[in-house]
Parts: sequence; C-alpha cells; structure tokens
Amino acid sequence: MEEFIEFAYHLTGPQRGRAMTADAEIAAALRDPAPAWVHLSAADSRSAGWIDAHLHHLDAPVREALTEEQTRPRAVALGAGLLVNLRGINFNEGSDPEDMVSVRLWIDGNGIVSLSRRPLRSVAAVAARVAAGQGPARSGDFLAELVEELTERQEAQVADLEERAEALEAETVADPHPALSARLSDMRLELIGLRRFLAPQREAIQAILRAQMAWIEDIDAKLIAEQLDQGARMLEGLEAMRDQFQTIRDELEAARDERTNRNLYILSVISAVFLPLGFLTGLMGINLGGMPGAGSSAGFWIFSGALVAIGLAVLLVMRRMRLF
Repeated sequence: MEEFIEFAYHLTGPQRGRAMTADAEIAAALRDPAPAWVHLSAADSRSAGWIDAHLHHLDAPVREALTEEQTRPRAVALGAGLLVNLRGINFNEGSDPEDMVSVRLWIDGNGIVSLSRRPLRSVAAVAARVAAGQGPARSGDFLAELVEELTERQEAQVADLEERAEALEAETVADPHPALSARLSDMRLELIGLRRFLAPQREAIQAILRAQMAWIEDIDAKLIAEQLDQGARMLEGLEAMRDQFQTIRDELEAARDERTNRNLYILSVISAVFLPLGFLTGLMGINLGGMPGAGSSAGFWIFSGALVAIGLAVLLVMRRMRLF
C-alpha cells in the first residue's frame, strides 16, 4: 500500500474490520454496496492523482474539493452523497489546539473517502474501533460517530479554556499584576481560533441533517442532532468567555491606570516639596556680591538646616490640606 494511503477498511460483511492494501481492492470496495473506508494524506500530492485514477466515478468537483489546500467547515449534498469538511482539535506536538485540523470527506451509501493533512485523534479513534470489528458498519453510523468524536474533544478543549478563564479571573481580582496580561492575550487568541471554526462547523452539521440522505438512519440523525446541540452550547460558552475576558481586561487596565496615577501622584508630591528648595538653592548659587553668609564658616550648615525646615513645613501644609 502506498504511503499516502494511511489505512483502508471494510466496514461490514464477513470481512468487517479487515484492512485493505491493494489499490484495486480499495477502489472496488468503495464502489461495492458493502460500505468501505479509505483515509488518505492530504499533505501528499500523490493523493490527488490516486483519487483521479481510482475514484473516477466521483464527479470532478468532488475530487477537486477533497484535495483543496484551504478548507472551511461545510456540508454539501451532491446526488446521493455528501461532501463534508469538518475540523478537529489539534493535539499534534508543537501545535496550538485551536489551530484545528481539517478532515475532508466524501460519503455515500457505498463508502467513505477521507483526507487530512495532519493526524487527527478523532479519526484515529474511529479507525481503531473499525479495526477491532466494533466500529460503524454503515456510512450514516460512521458519520455520526466521527461527528461525536470531534465534538467530544472540542467540548473538552472549551471546558479546559473555561477553567483557565475562571482561574485567571480569580487571580485578577486578588492581585491584578501586569504579568496576567500576557496570559489573557494567549487565551483570547485561543478563543478566537476556536470560534473561527466552531461556528461554521455547527452550520455544517445542520446542513448534514437538512440533506436527509437515505443512508442516514433515524438513530444516526438523532446522534448528529445531539452533537449539534452540544455545538450550540459550546458557542454560547465561548460567547460568555469573550465577555468574561473583556471584564478581566477592564480590571487589568483599571489596575494599570491606578498604578500610573499613584506613581504620578508621588512624583507630584516630590516636585511640590523640592520646588521651593530648588528655587532657594538656585537663588543662593548666583555669583554676585553681597550674598548673605558668604563670609561665615557656618553659612552652609545654616542654609541646609533652613532647607530641611522649609521642606518639613511644605509637607505639613500639604498634610493639613489633605493632599496625601
């Protein structure tokens, strides 16, 4: 089997869960009434050539859509099949979870063709069950299980973000120090990344239900509808977090403004104290004859003592005026 063909399985019949390796066998199984599934690497340019060579029964627009470089969640009914693009949480090492991985699918009653550029745990979980002979046996069952796997991991990621948002809010209330701003920015970017794909994904799942394909049975439709409801709750949670992050940002900005005003106030007090002292030292520093105390050995100490007394007097006046 070519490297870009990650796996291929029979979904039903006496060969249920058996892996296929030969190109001709895979192509024949995808046309056979008994459903089969093949998963290709969208990052390998040879996948497009394999699809054109062995799946020529698919319309040209379908073949092109499966290998497009850029995708967004959507579902389009074309004849007896569905062209579906969905997104899953990115758990690959060195990647951000919100940089979601796309999975492109063509599904009809006879089989499933799927592609992804990077590994996706949801696809791997379904494949593991299929290989064990316990996975979906029908196209509609497969689609419902895949949507459920994708949604569960998205829910876990949103729940994790909610927990971190609550912790950040508690820290902000207790001690709104500047270091929290960096964490807030990272979490806001994560939220934006999740909302970018979860909103259109919900619309794609709605489109799957509206298509009312004959191979999607009632039990499959009910499971998909449940994932649609969970998707709506996730989006509501993300909207609430967006408001929460704005509140946290306002708190941090208020604390920053308070620190700035306090520092400016301290500088103003210092300036008020040293203003008369600076005037006097400047006045006494002019090089003109007749300066008082110029001929006295104690003149410097007398003048310094006078400056200290004046400074204390200024502080006393400011205190009585309730300036601090």
